[in-house]
Amino acid sequence: MFKPEDISQIVARGSQLDTVEQQIANFKTGFPFLRLTETASIYHGLIKLSEDEIQKYSSMFDQKVSDGLSLLKFVPASGAASRMFKTLFSALEALQAGAEFSEIVKDKEVALFFEQLPKFAFYNDLKEIAARENKTIEQAQAKEVLEWVLLAKGLNYGKQPKGLLKFHSYPEEVRSSMEEHFVEGALYSKNSEGCVSLHFTVSPEHQQAFEKHVAEIKPKYEELFEVDYRISFSQQKLATDTIAVSPDNEPFRNSDGSLLFRPAGHGALLENLNDLDADLIFIKNIDNVVPDQLKSATVDYKKALAGFLLSLQEQIFYYQKMLKEHHPASLESGFYAEAANFLENVLNISPPNNQYYSEKEELFHYFNMKFNRPIRVCGMVKNQGEPGGGPFFALNRDGSVSLQIVESSQIDFTNPQQSALAKQASHFNPVDLVCAVKNYAREKYNLLKYSDPETGFISSKSKDGKELKAQELPGLWNGAMSDWNTIFIEVPIETFNPVKTVNDLLREEHQVK
Repeated sequence: MFKPEDISQIVARGSQLDTVEQQIANFKTGFPFLRLTETASIYHGLIKLSEDEIQKYSSMFDQKVSDGLSLLKFVPASGAASRMFKTLFSALEALQAGAEFSEIVKDKEVALFFEQLPKFAFYNDLKEIAARENKTIEQAQAKEVLEWVLLAKGLNYGKQPKGLLKFHSYPEEVRSSMEEHFVEGALYSKNSEGCVSLHFTVSPEHQQAFEKHVAEIKPKYEELFEVDYRISFSQQKLATDTIAVSPDNEPFRNSDGSLLFRPAGHGALLENLNDLDADLIFIKNIDNVVPDQLKSATVDYKKALAGFLLSLQEQIFYYQKMLKEHHPASLESGFYAEAANFLENVLNISPPNNQYYSEKEELFHYFNMKFNRPIRVCGMVKNQGEPGGGPFFALNRDGSVSLQIVESSQIDFTNPQQSALAKQASHFNPVDLVCAVKNYAREKYNLLKYSDPETGFISSKSKDGKELKAQELPGLWNGAMSDWNTIFIEVPIETFNPVKTVNDLLREEHQVK
């Protein structure tokens, strides 16, 4: 299958030959669906905190921070904004082909963009570009406006990463989405020494622009919040790219005969996350930010999720320590009963065949597997039609059942029972996670060991006019964290305000008041 020069190419990328061969095998066999057993709902796998509990867990978090807890905010920011402007690109192509303005505004999204243009945070930048052309925005043709927004002759937003786009316009300033993460970080991710550690995953072609932006904004926010920002970047590792194949599952080759490898989705960022070191890691997407007037709910719940995790972690650490320091036979039956109750009723983990092992040694081994692994508390919002994975109970490879974030691609909708469960989902995943990646001895877990390799995804793509199949690694918050201890907590819908299209910035939640 592979030529000597192919193997040289694989090695040069830092990939392993057996890994690439496994990827090709995955194309041939496909990935199995995850088997849902129940839908997680309020008071059944999904926790709803009271106001008193929010205060309690927030205070616990603040206390732990003052005691020296190390914090990190992890922000996937490598995605380009091109998909935000898909409709505008189509409109520009139509205008360039000779279409009239009256034709392109038949698309409601295009019409809304032009009607509400002054409400965008980048509007003043467009006015400056127009002035350089000795025009006003009102005098400019629609084609010119779109070119100024999308192309290199203007803002070049069509090729910029979301993190560098101007999202919110305040009376005295305009902030990019990256700046809003700086503000958020100061509000809930500041350690006892006044340091805020932010880590952004970026694409190679954009890192220099990100670094330039940080140099511009960092002094301002350090002075405003009296903090010290520690900013770091990483790029998706070349070795995590997956091989592409032709429709008949043969390696796809570029015009020069070389193998084609493609970025493997956000699941590849597990490697980046694994390289970081902190007691607690907050994870949130680059585009899910709001202006200051709406930040209080985000801050309150971020702290509450973190405090809940720390409370849970104290109990888990107790079990870890007991299991580490004792022989199976030396532990009392009461300990095993207590641990089993905690697993099933707090962590929502049911043993294989819903029956615990009868021998202490087997039970001891099972508890070691389940207690000694990373922990995550995941915010879940009520389902209002937004795309995203949902909270379910699902069957694991070892026969146990636990809480999982499940994407639609993992569900067998041809199975009536599975389809019915999927449709019952009342909540979905907004990517609002707090993670603990160390054990009771403060030793960091190797996160790569807790991923389920059978939860990848295959899609159809094309290159140079030829069809191909591409493969994504297990998603960062579903399959890549499949073997973590997981808790779901409901968070308010106002904490979830992603920007998937440029017109999302016109939503009330993104307009400064």
